[in-house]
Formats: sequence, C-alpha cells, structure tokens
Amino acid sequence: MSSHVKTTINGDAVEFVCANDESLLDVLRNRIGLTGAKEGCGTGDCGACSVILDGRLVCSCLVLGAEMNGKKVETIEGMANGAVLHPLQQHFIDGAALQCGICTPGFLMAAQALLRKNPDPTEEEIRFGLAGNLCRCTGYDKIVRAVQAAAKEMRG
Repeated sequence: MSSHVKTTINGDAVEFVCANDESLLDVLRNRIGLTGAKEGCGTGDCGACSVILDGRLVCSCLVLGAEMNGKKVETIEGMANGAVLHPLQQHFIDGAALQCGICTPGFLMAAQALLRKNPDPTEEEIRFGLAGNLCRCTGYDKIVRAVQAAAKEMRG
C-alpha cells in the first residue's frame, strides 16, 4: 500500500508517493534527492539522519514518510541561504568540528534546533542538546566550541 503526501520541505511545497512503511529518511534520499541526512544506524541511536519536523528535532529513520502530509520538514540542504553558509555551518568549518562528515548534518540540525529554543546555552546545555548525535572522528569539544561560537555570533 502507498500514500500520496503533500508537505513542505525547506520552504518548498513537495508532493510524493511512498510506501506506507517507508521511512522519511528513505523518502528524502531516494524520492526527493536530498541526501544530506545520512543513515548511520537505522534505529535512532546516532542522530546522523536528524531533521527538524514541525519545529521538533527527529531522527528521520524513525518517522514514516507517509506521516508527512501537511507537515513542515527542514533538512541540512535548507540551512544555508544560497551560497551564504549559516553561522553554524561556517563555525563547524572554521573550528575543524568535522572530519568524515557522516554525522555533521545531524549535528548541525540538532544545534540549530537547540539555538532556536535557547540562543545562549551553557556548555552543559549544548552537550545535552547534542547528546542524541554520535561522532566517531572528531570527539565533541570542537563541535561544542563551534556551537558556542555560532550562538555568540547569532546573538550579535
């Protein structure tokens, strides 16, 4: 069985048909062509597939694509403003907070969700806000510092 879905992804109206048991991650990657979210574990434990769904951070591997009807999805592809990187993206680059890149889109989406709710988080709040995301390359100190620097810039 399949579903016809009308949704908004990164501000654009999108329609697709998907199997009722197809994950949002698979829809984004295989039907829409947005490959930024990565499948790290397929069980919601690593955060590599994180997206923002109606303002809430979710693991797209745990959400069904058929559930997207009428909802708003934000992915890493919608973070930059054209060629201008979001401050989080720029500070991840400037602070060497990435290596292989598998986890980076999920960390960026988690950080964006955190800073929308708390524009001036403490280090502990940043670490808690990113706790659902795992990195095997960089460790977490550079990531936390990049989020701190971006938060400071975004506050002005």
